[in-house]
Amino acid sequence: MGAMTRPQPSVSLLANLGPVQQLRAGRMGRRLAQLLVGLWLYGTAMALFVRSGLGLDPWDVFHAGVQRLVGWSFGTVVIVVGFAVLLLWIPLRQAPGLGTIANAVVIGVATDATLAWVPPATDFVMAWTLLLGGMVVNGIAGALYIGAQLGPGPRDGLMTGLARRTGWSLRLVRTGLELSVLGIGWALGGVVGIGTVVYAVAIGPLVQFFLPYVVVKLDVAARQPTVRQDDPEPVEPGCR
Repeated sequence: MGAMTRPQPSVSLLANLGPVQQLRAGRMGRRLAQLLVGLWLYGTAMALFVRSGLGLDPWDVFHAGVQRLVGWSFGTVVIVVGFAVLLLWIPLRQAPGLGTIANAVVIGVATDATLAWVPPATDFVMAWTLLLGGMVVNGIAGALYIGAQLGPGPRDGLMTGLARRTGWSLRLVRTGLELSVLGIGWALGGVVGIGTVVYAVAIGPLVQFFLPYVVVKLDVAARQPTVRQDDPEPVEPGCR
């Protein structure tokens, strides 16, 4: 057998669909299963970052800070913050998709489940194994979730909604949001470290690498506005 050829980003397209169109686009069995697997793996990766002790991504720094403030489990904070962010969609006239609601619940449940059986890192090697393993799992999870094409997560939906309403670039809005939650989370005691930097640098390329393998091709894709995976500012970057 010959070597596997990686799909080219230029021929793999994401359909730009509204919530109802997402449900009518077909292949729901495959897409729903992929969505749930992706979200569960995403929560697993978040727990691995927490257990590494080397630092969290900006939103999870915020979640960790809120956890220290209120005393809830990490996953519970993720769920509550997710639904709180969804309330901010209302003035932006954003409509959540099935994937959006699932995102707000499944990731938090998966995070707490993984935290229950993965102990904190006790040495340098274990810490970096958890961090780097979590990065790979997160990249796969993000690609699975985005590739299911069932709507953005609450946090990415807030970003795209603000960009549309303000006319600012997605890059500017995303940077502003993530710096804001990072600063608030750090002030509340969330963990910022080398893992925060590694996440910021690596997660985009990792998702970009895995995405062509798992995008579910939809019949409507040829008749709808599309987003190329290699566009510098896609409509639904990230997965949260």
